[in-house]
Amino acid sequence: MGKMWAGRTSGITDSIADDFNSSIRFDYKMFRQDITGSMAHALMLGAQNIITKEEADTLIAGLEGILSDLESGALEFDMTAEDIHMFVEAVLTERLGDVGKKLHTARSRNDQVAVDLRMYLRDEVDEISELIREVIRALIKQAESYKAAIMPGYTHLQRAQPVTFGHHMMAYAMMLLRDLSRIADCRKRMNISPIGCCALAGTTYNTDRRLEASELKFDGIAINSLDGVSDRDYCVELCSALSILMMHLSRMSEELILWTSWEFKFIELDDAYTTGSSIMPQKKNPDMAELIRGKTGRVYGDLMGILTVLKGIPLAYNKDMQEDKEGIFDAVETVQMCLRVLAPMLDTMKPIPENMKRAAQKGFINATDLADYLVKKGLPFRSAYKISGQLVAKCIAEGKVLEELTLSEYKEFSDLFEDDLYNEISLETCVEKRISEGGTSVKSVEAQIDYVKSQL
Repeated sequence: MGKMWAGRTSGITDSIADDFNSSIRFDYKMFRQDITGSMAHALMLGAQNIITKEEADTLIAGLEGILSDLESGALEFDMTAEDIHMFVEAVLTERLGDVGKKLHTARSRNDQVAVDLRMYLRDEVDEISELIREVIRALIKQAESYKAAIMPGYTHLQRAQPVTFGHHMMAYAMMLLRDLSRIADCRKRMNISPIGCCALAGTTYNTDRRLEASELKFDGIAINSLDGVSDRDYCVELCSALSILMMHLSRMSEELILWTSWEFKFIELDDAYTTGSSIMPQKKNPDMAELIRGKTGRVYGDLMGILTVLKGIPLAYNKDMQEDKEGIFDAVETVQMCLRVLAPMLDTMKPIPENMKRAAQKGFINATDLADYLVKKGLPFRSAYKISGQLVAKCIAEGKVLEELTLSEYKEFSDLFEDDLYNEISLETCVEKRISEGGTSVKSVEAQIDYVKSQL
């Protein structure tokens, strides 16, 4: 395919340089946005009498034909083309002749690629947001079903205080709500049209940038033409938001991995989201959760790659900026893949409440409530704390839990213990006494579920 930019130079480049320079192998993904953007550009050119109305209609019809042929497979991408923009323009010119050559009036590939990328990422962000909502819905389903299921809450990965499984699920739902908010904020700043900025300085043609932006569903236009073509901060911002999202998904995956182990056995993942071992027949491996955890580093790397590409580029456009796409495309696709597998994995996950409760009992996580019981009877907290610790030591030595000690055994440590002790230190009571807003009681978890549903 000949070079559209031939003129100042011969347009003949070395084949290795051609391959090195070409971006169509990855920017072909933006063909719908490129063609849709060109249709809006042709419409604007006709409306402003820069070209005739008939020429504009011919260009739009030609572009519609190319889009249809690409989607049906009747037209294949030419991977020897320099980029998606040159490919579409070459096919259009081949089909329409000289009229096709008028499409690029009053624009540059610099603003063209900028508008394509914003439109492409806008579409991908909308899909990511819906996938996040699916994960949140799966978390809500589990929280509703197990809002009273007691499990140990941890600090330092040590059993600390009793919480409910529903409360734990809703913690992640809250994190994902903030991820949704971050991505929505990013979308707002992304949804500004650079088309009409041209190469860097605007154009001498009497264009209507706002008409073109409106046709493409942008909220406004880039006010400074240099800025419009030379920054990719929206890529950085999106990749940053996706990195935070992946951090949350990785933490969740880490807990799923721990909880499926025989050492915990709090949950059972559906066979559809696990694998076996090639040598050990007893194994059921949480590979999908492990891959999500592993792919998190990949998205972090994409973020650092884009930041590094941009850090030393003078205004305005530089060819370095071609390197933004593979990173942001990879981040977007990786996140989408992870979300698609996580939502059904959570939805089909089977918690094992009896194992969770037994682990909570063995962790003596009602020891604080035991001390509080004595404080309510008039004993100073430090004295109550010591007695509670001595009772825990006794249980450990005898292989018991606090609920299994007899009242006479309790009275060996303090005469303040009475029959009402057992209700006070039951894990159910410990959970339900956490009545502060946002706490782990069933009513609080129900309120959290209602809140998240309202946000969705």
